[in-house]
Amino acid sequence: MPFLLPLLLLAPQAYDPEIEAVMRNRQKEKAQAAAAPAPAAPAPAAPTPAATSSDGHIPVPDKYAAKFQACLDQAIEAPEQGVAFAQKWRVEGGSFYARNCMGFAYARAERWAPAIVAFEQGADEAERNGEMVQSGRLWAQAGNAALAGGDVAKARDDFDAALARGLPDGVEKGEVHLDRARALVALNDLQGARESLDIALAQVPRDPLGWLLSATLARRAGEMKLAQAHIARAVQLAADDASVALEEGNIAVLTDHEDMARSAWQRAVKLAPDTPAGKAAADNLSRLPSPKPN
Repeated sequence: MPFLLPLLLLAPQAYDPEIEAVMRNRQKEKAQAAAAPAPAAPAPAAPTPAATSSDGHIPVPDKYAAKFQACLDQAIEAPEQGVAFAQKWRVEGGSFYARNCMGFAYARAERWAPAIVAFEQGADEAERNGEMVQSGRLWAQAGNAALAGGDVAKARDDFDAALARGLPDGVEKGEVHLDRARALVALNDLQGARESLDIALAQVPRDPLGWLLSATLARRAGEMKLAQAHIARAVQLAADDASVALEEGNIAVLTDHEDMARSAWQRAVKLAPDTPAGKAAADNLSRLPSPKPN
């Protein structure tokens, strides 16, 4: 396969797995915004006031729960009505929960700039009230809004702010590090992305996107053993993901496993022929020599 690697390495690439991963997660963020304005978290422990998960995701003290749910309902039904509800509630004493809902409503409308402002203002207010973990969650929401809006530098800064507020270990911290790594990849800070990815992999080992991005970064850095190990983990978790299959083939062909590359790319094409990942896999397949007859 002496001529194949130069073709794959030097041919113009209209598609990159990392770009696809960012775009795929942007859609994930939009879907999440339709369901909850912040990551899941346990209710505060006594002796603080009892909390209820009014939307099933964010702990809200009973004092605010009914209004918060009503605000979310308004935002889901009509985002601009949700914004108006949140603004009125904030004046009436809704605290940072009103700003949280306001950011949620703006995100529902895909108005990312005001969503960022609302989440950041909510984060500042939560911190002034001594609610550091809630502040961190709101900074993370601001970062996701910035990432969805394409402002990756602001996203990085907001994710840094979220982590500085002491998010608990586990899914919350891991997902923020994964989001931060995506922002750093977009900023071409590959070392910083590697550091955040390593933390994310330890905190949320069941998220296939982390292993996919890690494998891609390792391939770019020429760390092929690491790339092979991490793409194998991604395949275990998401064998039906065309982006994973594409990267599996990319790594296989660069480690002289042409048959494995062919199989992986064929799987990507079968899974999602009309997506960027499927089209890139088809293009790579066209560059492979015909298989030798048995």
